[in-house]
Amino acid sequence: MLTDTPGIHHITGIVREAQQNVDFYTGVLGLRLVKQTVNFNEKFTRHLFYGDETGSPGASLTFFPYPAEEDGRIGKPQITTAGLVIPPNSVSYWRERLRRHGVDVEEPFDRFDETVLRFSDPDGTRLELVTGESTVEPWADGPIPPRHAIRGIHSVTLLSANAFVTASVLDTLGFELVGQEGDRVRYRAPGDRATVVDLLDRDSDFGREGAGSIHHVAVRVSDEDELYEWHDLFRERDYDVSRVKDRHFFHSLYVRDPGGILFEIATDAPGLTAGEDLDTFGQSLYLPPWLEEDREMIEGQLRPLDVSSASDSNG
Repeated sequence: MLTDTPGIHHITGIVREAQQNVDFYTGVLGLRLVKQTVNFNEKFTRHLFYGDETGSPGASLTFFPYPAEEDGRIGKPQITTAGLVIPPNSVSYWRERLRRHGVDVEEPFDRFDETVLRFSDPDGTRLELVTGESTVEPWADGPIPPRHAIRGIHSVTLLSANAFVTASVLDTLGFELVGQEGDRVRYRAPGDRATVVDLLDRDSDFGREGAGSIHHVAVRVSDEDELYEWHDLFRERDYDVSRVKDRHFFHSLYVRDPGGILFEIATDAPGLTAGEDLDTFGQSLYLPPWLEEDREMIEGQLRPLDVSSASDSNG
């Protein structure tokens, strides 16, 4: 029997340079590079995962670096923004840290009784640090003092081509309408982390996917049996839904709602710890068994990547 999703599993964006991406998300934001692997559909493209110490569901941002990618443009239908949780007393710390690293950060503002810091990564991906509570524990050995460190995902913001049908999908997945401020409508899942989706009810020009755009948001399900139930439900409703895919660290499917937003539904298990020692997480290229025989060819096609910034302590 289908149960409501407890929240967001991960958020995936498109960027241009892998090295610049690693330097920013590990060296500036202090997230752990928990996995460097490849796009299983395009084995000569890296796939970078960042998160807490173990890469737990609800804490992971992932990126596909395409060196020749053109800039994206914000517009409908898109996931416009990824939000990350910081402790309530850490706003000043993060504002000063970001500015010290040359990041153009807006003045903090309040929204839904939370304080928000808004900025972009080097590729233009829109990010927010949002004060709040989370069960995600920060990476203890990272460059940010634990009392200020990021505690997983807070939210995503959706700009749909049809807000009403996207709202219907959120309701189906188990997100409950909890409030509205202006044209921002807030939905929340019943879990203990990464539970917020904000839906913008506004008109907009059409966007363009590219560097700096968010490709999809994944929500959590407990196991593969439930995933197949979701597949059948969306297929019965004539949604554009993929087959169930083996992503090695989880099984998942993709569904694009009629408003144009791409959702992934992903299982919690086996998780990003699969196949690697926790102490050396993300330090070398990980390939699933079916790609291991092509390792020499794959590594020969990828640009070298220096991951030393992942342990650069300058908090």
